[in-house]
Amino acid sequence: MSDVTRILEAAQKGDPNAANELLPLVYDELRKLAVAKMALERPDQTLQPTALVHEAWLRLVGKQNPQWNGRAHFFGAAAEAMRRILIENARRKRAQRHGGGQAKLDIQTIEVAEPASMTSCWR
Repeated sequence: MSDVTRILEAAQKGDPNAANELLPLVYDELRKLAVAKMALERPDQTLQPTALVHEAWLRLVGKQNPQWNGRAHFFGAAAEAMRRILIENARRKRAQRHGGGQAKLDIQTIEVAEPASMTSCWR
């Protein structure tokens, strides 16, 4: 039995320290999963893989007595949590109140007036 499986079983039994023991063991794999998920997203995505891992982790362990039937079930739940986070993020960005549907302007093409000098203001 692997350490991950042992800790998952302890979490099912209600061990409050199980999540703290689990994260260091699965973090690298969760990060790889996040990078793979992010590779399928639009290039203008602002969410970073590390942030995606952290948000998914909070969703996974935030519940009381999470129930995972082994390693595969845990990583499947993590992948599903990441997918939902990416969908929610995309929907939020497309919302009208967040500027969805508005044309983007290139800041390099905008002409900015020079500030008036202080000496010309007092004459």
